[in-house]
Amino acid sequence: MSSLAHLEAPLANENSLLLAYSGGLDSSVLLHQLVLLRQQRPALQLRAVHIHHGLNPLAESWVAHCQQQCARWQVPLEVVYVRVDARQGGIEAAARTARYQAFRQRLRAGETLLTAQHQDDQSETLLLALKRGSGPAGLAAMPQQHWLGEHRHLRPLLTHSRQQLEEWAHHHQLTWIEDDSNSDARYDRNFLRLEVMPMLNARWPHFSRAVARSAALCGEQEQLLDELLAESLDSLMDASGTLSILPMLEMSDARRFALLRRWIAHQQGSMPSRDALRRVWQEVACSREDAEPRFRLGQNEVRRFRGRLYWLPLLTSLSEHALPWPDRAQPLLLPDGLGQLEQHNNDGLALRPPLSGEAVSVRFQAQGSLHIVGRSGSRPLKKLWQELAVPPWQRDRTPLIFYGDRLAAAADFFVTRDGAPAAPDPAWFVYWRR
Repeated sequence: MSSLAHLEAPLANENSLLLAYSGGLDSSVLLHQLVLLRQQRPALQLRAVHIHHGLNPLAESWVAHCQQQCARWQVPLEVVYVRVDARQGGIEAAARTARYQAFRQRLRAGETLLTAQHQDDQSETLLLALKRGSGPAGLAAMPQQHWLGEHRHLRPLLTHSRQQLEEWAHHHQLTWIEDDSNSDARYDRNFLRLEVMPMLNARWPHFSRAVARSAALCGEQEQLLDELLAESLDSLMDASGTLSILPMLEMSDARRFALLRRWIAHQQGSMPSRDALRRVWQEVACSREDAEPRFRLGQNEVRRFRGRLYWLPLLTSLSEHALPWPDRAQPLLLPDGLGQLEQHNNDGLALRPPLSGEAVSVRFQAQGSLHIVGRSGSRPLKKLWQELAVPPWQRDRTPLIFYGDRLAAAADFFVTRDGAPAAPDPAWFVYWRR
C-alpha cells in the first residue's frame, strides 16, 4: 500500500466524512491517508469522533493523544463518553453497540462514516461467526460498504493486511496507541489474534486473503438472496412495516426464515440466530389465537396482532401511573415520551366540564364494565380495546381521563356516559398532542 488508490474510487462522490478514530494503528493510518486525500481535494470535509468507553484507566491519555494528533492535522475531533452494559451479550458486543449508537447520533446530513477494520479483522470476524454457527449472512462478515440508516458506512482498509498498515505507519513515522487490553486472550477476538491466527498464517501464508475472499463470496450470495426475495418481502409488509403471517404458513422453513431475517434487517435489528428465528415463528407467529405473545431481540421485541408481526421498541408499562390534572388550563405532560394532554377550543374528545370539586386525573388502567357513548350495554375495557382494534402494547399506554374515580374518556378513542357532555352546556375538548 503505497498510494491512495483504495480511497479515491469509493470516496469519489463523497464530500463529508466522519472517521471513527480510536487512536490505534488502523484508524491512525486511515486518518493520515484521509488528511493526504484532503490535500488533493481541499473541498473535502473531514471530522473525527473518538469513543471513550470508560473501561480502561488509560482512556484519558488516549483522548489527549487523539486531540493532539487531530489538532496537528487540523481535523475537528469530538470525544463521546458512552456507558457499556456488559449484560447485553458480553463486554465486546456491548462496547460495539455503544460505539455504533454514538456514531448514528453524531452523523450529520449527507455525512459518510468511515471505520478502519482491515483484512486480519475480517478473518477474525468470520472465525467468530463460524464459532456461533452462523449462516451465509454471518459468514459474509464485514461488508466494505453498507448503510447506517440514511448514511453510508465504508471500510476502505478491508482489503489491506495489518502488516501493510504497519509498513505505512513506519514509513510516515506515525505514532499510535497500543491498547493493553488487546493482549488479554480472555476476549474471543484477542484469542484468535494472539493464539490462532499466527498458526494459521504460518501454515498458510495467504490464509487471511483467502478468508476475505470467502466472506466476499458469502456477501454476494446474500445480496443475490436480497434481490430474489425483495418482491416477496414487499408483498408481506404494509406501509408501517408490519409483516403478514398467513402467506408464510405454506412456505418452507428456509424461505420463511430468510424472509424473517430480511424483515428484521429492514427494521435495523441485529441479525438473530437460527434458534431465535425459530422461536419468533413458533412462539409468536404461531401461538394460540387468544395469546399476546412477545419475543425480545436486543432492545426490541416481536409481537403479533391480528395476523401480523410487529417490530417494536421495548415499552414501559404505565398501568400503575396516576397523574393529577388540577389546572386544566395548563397542558398535562405524559410519561415516557407520550406527549401531553391539553385543553382545546374545538379539537379532540368532547367531554362535559368537570363539576366543582370533581378532581381530574389521568391513569392508564380501569376496572369494571363501561358504558361508552354511541353503544348500548356495557363492556370491560379489554373488550373495548379489542373491538377498537387497539394493539395490546398500546392499551396501558393510552391516557384515561378520570373524574374522581369514574372513567370519563380514553384519549383519541371514546367518551363514557360519565364524561359525556349534556346540551345545552358547552363541551370541554381534550386533545392528545403526541
